[in-house]
Amino acid sequence: MILVDEIRSAFKYDPAARNVLEVILAYPGIHAIWMHRIAHFLWRLRVPVLPRLVSHLTRWLTGIEIHPGAKIGRGVFIDHGAGVVIGETAEVGDECVLYQGVTLGGTSFSKGKRHPTLEDHVVVGAGAKILGNIRIGSHSRIGANAVVLKSVPPHSVVVGVPGRIKKIAGKEPEPLEHDKIPDPIAEELARAYRRIEELERQVEELRRLWVDERVR
Repeated sequence: MILVDEIRSAFKYDPAARNVLEVILAYPGIHAIWMHRIAHFLWRLRVPVLPRLVSHLTRWLTGIEIHPGAKIGRGVFIDHGAGVVIGETAEVGDECVLYQGVTLGGTSFSKGKRHPTLEDHVVVGAGAKILGNIRIGSHSRIGANAVVLKSVPPHSVVVGVPGRIKKIAGKEPEPLEHDKIPDPIAEELARAYRRIEELERQVEELRRLWVDERVR
């Protein structure tokens, strides 16, 4: 059952979850998704105005804005949730996790598909922005405050502004272990420093050879 899936996800992805009653009564992310199910049902029936009113009420109650046209999969968990915005043509796959401040936004004024698609088991860190008609591959992780403007293959990590893609090597870290997300910028700088040290060593060798030749 879909409603049960969200409760299970809360226990799976939030170590602060204590009991079922607490999750049902005090988790705005779950409330937002449940109310979205109603709004989306009305949207598919082409009921005028009411779906948007349900969405507006949800935003007022939870701080989470999900357009009634968005497609939300099973077991999606929105942690904390304040400031989360999910656009009309966005699609969120099963077992995805979104943290506070996440935006699944559009970059076009066209009426067609203009929001991102998240495949199953994607984790999006706090404050991340995923913009445009792009696809985030399954089991990928988007680092906190990253800005993603291009599609991402499965099992990737994206960090930075604009987002840079980094493949995960070996065992994938847990969703909350943001400190274990690789930093492509730091890695590039480290490579540059190593290259500079190698060039300095070569220059020093050439200098010594030149001095030896002069002495002779």
